[in-house]
Amino acid sequence: MSSNATRKIGVTELAMRDAHQSLMATRMAMEDMVGICEEMDQAGYWSVECWGGATYDSCIRFLNEDPWERLRTFRKLMPNSRLQMLLRGQNLLGYRHYEDMVVDKFVEKSRENGMDVFRVFDALNDPRNLEHAMNAVKKVGGHAQGTICYTVSPLHDVQGYIDLAGRLLDMGADSIALKDMAALLKPQPAYDIVKGIKEKYGEDTQINVHCHSTTGVTMVTLMKAIEAGADVVDTAISSMSLGPGHNPTESLVEMLEGTGYETGLDMDKLLKIRDHFKAVRPKYAEFESKTLVNTNIFQSQIPGGMLSNMESQLKAQGAGDRIDEVMKEVPLVRKDAGYPPLVTPSSQIVGTQAVFNVLMGRYKVLTAEFADLMLGYYGECPGERNPELVKQAQEQTKKEPITCRPADLLEPEWDQLVEETKKLEGFDGTDEDVLTNAMFPGVAPKFFQERPEGPKNVGKTEEQLKREAEAASGAANAIREPITYRVSVGGREESVKVEPA
Repeated sequence: MSSNATRKIGVTELAMRDAHQSLMATRMAMEDMVGICEEMDQAGYWSVECWGGATYDSCIRFLNEDPWERLRTFRKLMPNSRLQMLLRGQNLLGYRHYEDMVVDKFVEKSRENGMDVFRVFDALNDPRNLEHAMNAVKKVGGHAQGTICYTVSPLHDVQGYIDLAGRLLDMGADSIALKDMAALLKPQPAYDIVKGIKEKYGEDTQINVHCHSTTGVTMVTLMKAIEAGADVVDTAISSMSLGPGHNPTESLVEMLEGTGYETGLDMDKLLKIRDHFKAVRPKYAEFESKTLVNTNIFQSQIPGGMLSNMESQLKAQGAGDRIDEVMKEVPLVRKDAGYPPLVTPSSQIVGTQAVFNVLMGRYKVLTAEFADLMLGYYGECPGERNPELVKQAQEQTKKEPITCRPADLLEPEWDQLVEETKKLEGFDGTDEDVLTNAMFPGVAPKFFQERPEGPKNVGKTEEQLKREAEAASGAANAIREPITYRVSVGGREESVKVEPA
């Protein structure tokens, strides 16, 4: 690109959501984010991803923090920013399909509380599971981002992804997100997919590219995507980057220097944001992933979050040493299921079945979720499912296979959800609380009762960190007041006084 024609590349900052979800099990408390919102708001990002994904679950399960209050606080503190969330299509933020009116209510309330950009995805890339949620976003004036979950299999190719983008645009997508949750997107396919979408549907089709950094190749992927015409890329501030997380924001800015592309981000603000999270991150060290680079993912297709989930399942069964067997089993289970992309909840479903296969024998027991996946109750997988397992799933569940959109089988449930939530102690009478209970019925009742105690931070306090640092440096035994020693040298006695440093 000639140096006299610079093209602006938008940046979505991930520090407030996917970065801490990927690096520290989504444990970051709101109190560690509010202090930097003003700088985030003024840095010049295309959007700030700050909600959705696993943050909602983590707020009520671990932090005693109302996720809706978190969203309202972000809206108040970042009035000039597009706020962005990750929405699992018909699953919303839960793990099952919800009836259409519940989807409408959730999107309406999210928009009302301050959300702008809804990145809508489906674990199976089944457009039927995206359509209603995207229409709901359009109805309330939000930005509907239709999402392609990138994966690699004998059935996935560049043309298939270009065609899928067309279906999402036909549904009214305001932009297309190419979402690479496992760091599998290599530079050349990224170039070919972005270029193909632009050539087929027009240069004004907005494309956002999201990559993790786990395999070590994806900074080059972002560059090639930009060269192919990508409009926005996702990064995380450097102090919250790399490992199973994402590529560093400041590195992207520096990489583009002299290329004819620029982000327009304010580097002074970025450095303040970097320093803020650099100070915060050690508080959550116990939740940190130990992964720095993992190139095995190119063979196994297993994203980092899925790997840690399988490891904990095996350890709970006293079989932590069998992780390699499970890693080999996952691709076989995935093939039997018709090659679904591995992202929540399909990653958990395939991963747990692989664990069962290793511990109990191949398909001696089907999990209820895997049986439903085989019968079509999560949607359509790209490939043909193993017919013997479909039959086994039928016999086990006494359900018939389906080919329709799964949500078409659901009865209206909003009124029933309201009635159920009304009975819970601590229910505040809002639709937001009804939605919280709908998505996490096992966790919400306890959260409603404990909510009045206020948010808690599960990270270490500054005092704890200080003591640990002192212990690590030997400073815990450092001299804190003058000490006088009597020293005998060559028969003469001298007095030596040691002052603290």
